[in-house]
Amino acid sequence: MAATGSLPLTQYPTYSKPPTSQKPHKKPLFSLPKQTFPLIFSFPIHRSLNYPTKPPRFLPLCDSLQDNIVQNIENPKKLLLPNAHSRQILSPESAPRIFIQDPPWISALFWKGLYKMTNQTVKIEHKEIEKRKYNLLRRRQVKEETEAWEKMVEEYRELEREMCEKKLAPNLPYVKGLFLGWFEPLREAIAKEQKVQKGKNKKLRAAYAPHIELLPADKLAVIVMHKMMGLVMGAEEDGYVQVVQAAVHIGVAIEQEVRIHSFLEKTKNYQRKQIVDEVQGASKEKEILRKRVNSLIRRRRLTEVQKLVKNEEIKPWGRDAQAKLGSRLLELLTETAYVQPPIDQSGDSPLDVRPAFRHKFKTISRGPGQKIKKRYGVIECDPLIRSGLDKSAKHMMIPYVPMLVPPKKWKGYDKGGYLFLPSYVMRTHGSRKQQEALKGVNVKNMRKVFEALDTLGSTKWRVNNKVLAVVESIWASGGNIAGLVDRNDIPIPEKPYSEDSTEIQEWKWSVRKANKVNRERHSQRCDTELKLSVARKMENEEGFYYPHNLDFRGRAYPMHPHLNHLSSDLCRGVLEFAEGRPLGRSGLHWLKIHLANLYSGGVEKLSHDGRLAFVDNHLDEIFDSAENPINGNRWWLTAEDPFQCLAACMNLSEALKSTSPHSMISYLPIHQDGSCNGLQHYAALGRDNLEAAAVNLVAGEKPADVYSEIAVRVHNIMKRDSNKDPVTNPNALLAKLLIDQVDRKLVKQTVMTSVYGVTFVGAREQIKRRLEEKGHITDDRLLFSAACYTAKVTLAALGELFQAARNIMGWLGDCAKVIASENQPVRWTTPLGLPVVQPYYKSERHLIRTTLQVLALQREGNSVEVRKQRTAFPPNFVHSLDGSHMMMTAVACRDAGLYFAGVHDSFWTHACDVEKMNQILREKFVELYSMPVLENLLESFETSYPTLVFPPLPERGNFDLQTVLACTFFCP
Repeated sequence: MAATGSLPLTQYPTYSKPPTSQKPHKKPLFSLPKQTFPLIFSFPIHRSLNYPTKPPRFLPLCDSLQDNIVQNIENPKKLLLPNAHSRQILSPESAPRIFIQDPPWISALFWKGLYKMTNQTVKIEHKEIEKRKYNLLRRRQVKEETEAWEKMVEEYRELEREMCEKKLAPNLPYVKGLFLGWFEPLREAIAKEQKVQKGKNKKLRAAYAPHIELLPADKLAVIVMHKMMGLVMGAEEDGYVQVVQAAVHIGVAIEQEVRIHSFLEKTKNYQRKQIVDEVQGASKEKEILRKRVNSLIRRRRLTEVQKLVKNEEIKPWGRDAQAKLGSRLLELLTETAYVQPPIDQSGDSPLDVRPAFRHKFKTISRGPGQKIKKRYGVIECDPLIRSGLDKSAKHMMIPYVPMLVPPKKWKGYDKGGYLFLPSYVMRTHGSRKQQEALKGVNVKNMRKVFEALDTLGSTKWRVNNKVLAVVESIWASGGNIAGLVDRNDIPIPEKPYSEDSTEIQEWKWSVRKANKVNRERHSQRCDTELKLSVARKMENEEGFYYPHNLDFRGRAYPMHPHLNHLSSDLCRGVLEFAEGRPLGRSGLHWLKIHLANLYSGGVEKLSHDGRLAFVDNHLDEIFDSAENPINGNRWWLTAEDPFQCLAACMNLSEALKSTSPHSMISYLPIHQDGSCNGLQHYAALGRDNLEAAAVNLVAGEKPADVYSEIAVRVHNIMKRDSNKDPVTNPNALLAKLLIDQVDRKLVKQTVMTSVYGVTFVGAREQIKRRLEEKGHITDDRLLFSAACYTAKVTLAALGELFQAARNIMGWLGDCAKVIASENQPVRWTTPLGLPVVQPYYKSERHLIRTTLQVLALQREGNSVEVRKQRTAFPPNFVHSLDGSHMMMTAVACRDAGLYFAGVHDSFWTHACDVEKMNQILREKFVELYSMPVLENLLESFETSYPTLVFPPLPERGNFDLQTVLACTFFCP
């Protein structure tokens, strides 16, 4: 037939002609097994049907017999099909042949069925691979949570063995060298203490005796060393930690490890069937429990095992027990840990071996700037320890690192988050009332909150290794650029030879200032090292997750404290999504806007077209930053958020240099930030048109900038004051000094925190720091006066512009005062059903006698702090609303198929999804404030306190919330 005429044919053996008397075969020449997909082979049917002398050979078929069938299906150009989709058995002779042509629809069905079958097989195999990978990662996560201290113990044991075998101290990082020297003496002291307490009569045993026996001595030693050094690293003061803080900190860590240790021991016992009841004739319930646990362990159902074993867990120890155990272990540490300065090479000076830690009493002010001082017991570390600690922070034990598998879903107050580490849905900081409220609420009412936390925890992150390499290079070179702290201290001024009292006083001030700066640098260096140590630990992981929980107001936070997207520019720069998405046209547009926003310097306040033009005009600098960040022009360092800007430069450069920018896969989280979000919430509550326009709740050609607006008002007030007579108005001289220093940055932090209840003192300190950064005022007394004046003027300008917000803040404060006056805490329920109780009670001192000293523990008393309840309620209430908005957005983004991360008023997603996320943000904002929020709050107050009289709701404006839906710069 013509159908095969164009196909080049190979010569094959043919059948000989059969006798004419023979009847045609009724059966097919050869049979094929029955297929599950349409069989559509076509063969030429010969009129001569003798059996062949040699078996026929077939043309290679483009079907499942080929190894590359899947690739061929995905790339149809590589498929070689005969015309009209026929299949042939051909002979070298030109015998007459008959062909049956396949209808085109049969061929289509074949390929569709084959593709479907292959795709299903690939999917099944992929699921199996993913399941095996997940199980492997889960086992690693369980080990990370349960065996971290055990690993540390084994490491020191191994180092000791190596030291004994080689008769030489191993070359170790500074802090590990210290730990190795302390480990064995402390372990022996703890083991001796355990033995002594065990041998005593029960009545004579110390209060901490039952708890010190619950862990092996070597594990206790490692916990004490690491926790104490961790506190020293984070100490703001110069090398000392309060005893009560250290004792409780160590006690909490040990209780936590005891719980994990106890659980693991019980599950091992269940697994080995070694449980023996002390009472003869174990109950039937015990036997059923044992069998049930064994069955669950065999099936690796650890969550169910936890539930069953939890009934037999130890009861919480309480602060007293924690403090007593911690104090005794601290005492043993001070008795056994020593340091030795480097040996003098001349050998003339005697060995200087001195205690690493000393217990002493110190007079300390209760807070910064407070005159009231108290005498506290402290543990002071030797200067030798502190001097090298910031270079060795990476070797410290860091709990609650990001998870390798998605966190457990939240199902209750302490059910969710990490697999084994204690996890609580709220950080209550010991507030009994808040804990009771949470435990008492129906789980169904918390469903939306749990769902939002699960959504935030399911976002998969990874380390951006390119940016991390740049950070490591800068850090290794001494830091002091791109926002990294200088790794060197500033020199302490030498004492002048002069006897002049003024010079001596100035020298003392300069020494005090230098010491303060060096303490701050030390703390910042330790913090940077901790962040980088987590990044190094996770840099080779395919991805990781951040379990989230809430503060008492309902704001969500990652539970890991160091390397997370809530933190600094450094952290945000080295983090990216683990799953990428194609940029698309919209994504390329938003990637450029994101870069412009990060560069800042006023660029972020331009229209979108203005920001796009800025990026297009700086493409050469962007390409140079991406290709040569260290030795190039380093344009990225001029950005306000340099490391995030560098990550965006790299991403944009890769896209624009690719053959298809829109199809490039991007992993970069694109940041959208609320426009002075606290004031946005107040504007929505008060429905004030002027305030709504000032914070971008109304559409405009370019974003409104409330910080610049306040800066202009402050400048105008200072201009008026500068023209006044300095004799009658002392502020005139300050106004003349400051008038040229007023800008957006000077007032930004104060404006931002004003709605959260910033006090005059807080505003003064914020502005003082900004003036210090400018460096125009060097005299400390003049700097203080200038900060006081500027803070006063800034708060006055705020009051002028945001009067409706002030009225609502006042009403909330008045309601809180009414409630607190009856010795009741202010409590409310967020729109998502979370119960909130303000934890401000007068604390009661509780004295306990320990082996180290008498400790005064602070306990939540029964009397509320009326002033604190009143002043904290307005900001806390607004925080609970912005937390609700973020969580509503998280769930909606998940339902829309978006990748989402969020903290307070900051939101991230892929570049291609920014427009959709912005739409959801606006929709959820309108949905939230379409509820009668203030009316519901007043109703709940009147229901809870029927005998109290509350002030009427403040007057509100007529702003139409629906206009927010069309507002382009809601997140500018």
